[in-house]
Amino acid sequence: MPAQLPANVFAGPYVDRASGLRKDPAWVAAALLEPATRFVPVWRTQNLVNRGAELAAVLLSADALPEFHAAGLILLGRFRGAPVFAIELDAAQPPPRAVEGEFIDLRLTGGLLPADEAGLLAYARAMLWWRNRHRYCGACGAPTEAVDAGHVMRCTRAGCGSEFFPRIDPAIIVLVTDGERALLGRQASWPAGRYSTIAGFVEPGESFEDAVVREVREETSVEVGEIEYHSSQPWPFPSSVMVGFVARARETAIECPDGELEDARWFSCAQMAVGTPALPPPQSISFRLIADWYEGQTGRSLRDEPGAALWSVPR
Repeated sequence: MPAQLPANVFAGPYVDRASGLRKDPAWVAAALLEPATRFVPVWRTQNLVNRGAELAAVLLSADALPEFHAAGLILLGRFRGAPVFAIELDAAQPPPRAVEGEFIDLRLTGGLLPADEAGLLAYARAMLWWRNRHRYCGACGAPTEAVDAGHVMRCTRAGCGSEFFPRIDPAIIVLVTDGERALLGRQASWPAGRYSTIAGFVEPGESFEDAVVREVREETSVEVGEIEYHSSQPWPFPSSVMVGFVARARETAIECPDGELEDARWFSCAQMAVGTPALPPPQSISFRLIADWYEGQTGRSLRDEPGAALWSVPR
C-alpha cells in the first residue's frame, strides 16, 4: 500500500532544516539578531500554545526571551521563511504568562494544531529531550558541549572528543487483519474499553518486517504473512518514529503470552461503528491504520460514524 496524503500528524516538510548552515557560526549569530527570527520555547517537554478560537503555537521574538530565564538554543532551520530556534526554559515553575498561552503536552493535543506548527513543536521537543540526555560523554563521562548550532554534543575532555548526534528509536506499528476483522490489544494501564494496534521497538539486527512478525507473535501469538508498508509518523514521546504496516493473519487464535497486553481481540467494522472498542486518538498513526482499513472495508469514514468511540482529546 503506498504512503497516503495528507501526512500523519507531526510529519511533513514544514521546516527547511538548513543543515548546511549549522556549521556557520557567523550565520547563526546574524540570525539571532534578525527581527523576524522566532524561538520555540519548551518547558519540561511541554510546548507553549494559545487556546484561542483555534489552537495555535506561540513563537517568541527575541524581545520576549529575557523574561523566561532561557538556557540553550538549537537551530531548527527556517520556518515560514524566517530563522527559528528551539529554546529550553529552565525555571522550576512555569514561566510567567508574559505572552498569551500555556504549556501543554503535544501527545494528545498535537492534532488540534495547524499541521506545520505541530511538526515544528514536535521537532523542538525531540531535540531538547535528546540534548538533555547527552550532557556527559558516553565514552569517558566528561561533560559535553553543544556545537553545530546544537545538533552535536561533543566531549570536552582532551584526547576524547567523542561526538553524539540526535538519534531516534524506530518502532513498528501494525494493523493485523483476517480479512473481515482487525486485531487490537490493550494494556492494563489504559482506561477500560480502550484498544489499539500492535506496536513495539525494532531490535538490533532486525528489519521492520521481521519486527512486525516478532511483535505480533510475542504479544498475541498470531502469525502474520503478507506485510505491506502504510506510512510513518514522528512520535517524539520521547524519541520514536512509528513505521506503520498492514499485515494479514495466517491464523486467528489469540493468546497474550508475554504480558505486554492485558487483552487482545478481533473486532469487526460493525463493532467499531457502535463504539466497541474505544479507538486511539485521531492524530495517531494507530487510528489512521484502523480508519483506512475501515474505509476500505465499508466505504465510509470512521471519523464520521456517530457511534464510534475515539479516545478523548482535551481542548
